Amino acid sequence: MPLAYLTPDWPAPAQVRAAFTLRAGGVSAPPFDSLNLAQHVGDHPAAVDENRRRIGGALDLPGEPAWLEQVHGAAVADLDGAARVARADASYTRTTGRVCAVQVADCLPVLLAARRGTVVAAAHCGWRGLAGGVLEATVRALGEPAAELCAWLGPAIGPAAFEVGEEVRTAFVLHEARAAEAFAVNARGRWQCDLFALARQRLAALGVGSVSGGGVCTASDPQRFFSYRRAGRCGRMAALVWLARSRAEET
Repeated sequence: MPLAYLTPDWPAPAQVRAAFTLRAGGVSAPPFDSLNLAQHVGDHPAAVDENRRRIGGALDLPGEPAWLEQVHGAAVADLDGAARVARADASYTRTTGRVCAVQVADCLPVLLAARRGTVVAAAHCGWRGLAGGVLEATVRALGEPAAELCAWLGPAIGPAAFEVGEEVRTAFVLHEARAAEAFAVNARGRWQCDLFALARQRLAALGVGSVSGGGVCTASDPQRFFSYRRAGRCGRMAALVWLARSRAEET
């Protein structure tokens, strides 16, 4: 199958480029079939390298993405600083040619861009990181008025598939009582959790009014998406965002 990816539909300026990879078009064998981009899941390293090379070519990436060591926390890596690779769950850059990336297989990827086209960011929002403030930390790091930012929510596990316990609901409701609206009790006395709604609440509270995407469930579409909740051992997709070089910079 040909290599596949989604292009975010959001009001980012022209110099902002972004993509979300799908699972088809790579060389990895099952259960990582086929466009797995993660080196930490047990896939053959050479296969991951080839998949990353293919993505670079298909997207015309200006450089190797900054692959983070994601830990479900709230740390944000400055890609313009000394360290290009970090133990963090978000990254940002003001430099053309540097690519922010987060890897997901049910967790929610959130891309951010300034309307002036001066800075971009990618955040990995599992429930722990979202409850722990990764979006708040990322917006603060950008140093732009929140009203001048736009956000895109990528595919993630949807509320019909994401069953959680009371501890998850409590972690959000203690922060904001309205978070209870993102949880629905099920027949087992547990909760169906809507990560998209929780992210939108957090972004709205920060003042980010332009939020696109959301609502596409990874767990319910095995042809297009990896899903850790559905499959356990599986590959990872990536959400990527970068500032394109101008023609003057390329010559």
